[in-house]
Amino acid sequence: MKKTKVYLTLQNGKVFEGYRFGADGEAVGELVFSTGMVGYLKTLTDPAYYGQIVVQTFPMIGNYGVIESEFDSEKTHLSAYIVREYCQEPSNFRTEQTLDAFMKKAGVIGVYGVDTRELTRILREEGVMTASISSKPLTDDYSILQTYEVKNAVAALGEKEVKTYGEGGKYTVALWDFGVKNSSLNDLTEKGFKLVRVPASYTAEQILALHTDGVILSEGPGDPTENTAIIEEVKKLVGKIPVFGFGLGHQLVALALGAKTEKMKYGHRGGNQPVKSLENGRVYISSQNHGYVVDGETLKEGAIDYINVNDGSCEGISYPEKKAFTVQFAPASMSAANESNVLYNKFITMMEKE
Repeated sequence: MKKTKVYLTLQNGKVFEGYRFGADGEAVGELVFSTGMVGYLKTLTDPAYYGQIVVQTFPMIGNYGVIESEFDSEKTHLSAYIVREYCQEPSNFRTEQTLDAFMKKAGVIGVYGVDTRELTRILREEGVMTASISSKPLTDDYSILQTYEVKNAVAALGEKEVKTYGEGGKYTVALWDFGVKNSSLNDLTEKGFKLVRVPASYTAEQILALHTDGVILSEGPGDPTENTAIIEEVKKLVGKIPVFGFGLGHQLVALALGAKTEKMKYGHRGGNQPVKSLENGRVYISSQNHGYVVDGETLKEGAIDYINVNDGSCEGISYPEKKAFTVQFAPASMSAANESNVLYNKFITMMEKE
């Protein structure tokens, strides 16, 4: 295969050389890294990566090809994908196509042959930054890297229609969709919830008019503070019906109740984030994908009940007086073998009391 050289230029001026795979073209995005060892198909289709160039820390990507049933949404959302090495000949009986062919069709620019270990070290030490992918390295004009921001992420990808999942479920729940993943939808329906999925543009009045047993605020991409209209609607909703939020939903509830969020140096991205319960001391290995965090010291209501073991950041908050609780991580990752999910059980208990 003919190699075509490409250049990754970082906001700090560093330039990495690599080779193209996937779609042709140029890209600009927020450069982040994911520590996941498996699940690259979920990374490629996770809405929370909207507007970002993703560096995969695991060195070999694409070895089991592309399997559509593993997608976390109907399309890709990231700006570009960087790997150390990609597999051109996958080996898996479920494979439908190669990673290269999929990315060409999806319009995702890929770069391989890059020292991803060094690239990740830079991001850990200096923090996430804007980067560009181009046929020639940027030399003089860095303005595009200085001004780029991920903007209006939720509005850009949110569902526009109301959809229902899990017919026959014992509990009917409104799922407020800010960029929910397929894996989250599947997990919720498997736990016995009938979901009424409503778009991000819905109001508190419209949601309450559904007369559901509770409301779930989903995960999603971007800076939570830019969702000012949604935050105002969350204020009207919390306290009137049992609320469970995760990911972006966790951050939006905190903002609605007077807390603040801040951008993290390099975020939590991957399926190996240790989370500790302050109630029982247990540590869970969770799946996360976020670059913003709730500042626990700014809480005006509620109490922190989960923290990140690595950096001590806020991972979960309970608001008993508001009939609400939230977590930063994917709820499904709390389920251990032969153990029911403590988060879903807590939500069910809240709904049954109502």
